[in-house]
Amino acid sequence: MGILQEFKEFAVKGNAVDMAVGIIIGAAFGKIISSLVADVVMPPIGMLIGGVDFSNLAITLKEAAEGAPAVTLKYGAFIQTMVDFTIIAFAIFMIVKLINSLKKKQEEAPPAAPEPTKEELLLTEIRDLLKAKNQSLPPNLEK
Repeated sequence: MGILQEFKEFAVKGNAVDMAVGIIIGAAFGKIISSLVADVVMPPIGMLIGGVDFSNLAITLKEAAEGAPAVTLKYGAFIQTMVDFTIIAFAIFMIVKLINSLKKKQEEAPPAAPEPTKEELLLTEIRDLLKAKNQSLPPNLEK
């Protein structure tokens, strides 16, 4: 039973759950960015360079023969992957930059002054009443 108990403790720890959520969200974000690149960014780029689809660019090293498939160097798929990576890295950079700027603004905000206690309010009222009656206050109570 020791190993099952240890696994249970590991699986329900906050760090493991947070990491799992991060990985799942990261995978979903990766799919979104891949779709953005493949379906939105690359078609105009391909059109600008003459209708070339990067994913189909390849150099045939050995032609197909007797049922064996051709050996190809698919440099277009590599270019596509590099563009995907660049866009994903830039998107993550922008998100981190936004989060850091929000944290910085939050840190720069001056902390709110604490509200005076009931005793302080009462003492302030007494001081103000004494001033109003023109009674002299000890020097340490005057403000």
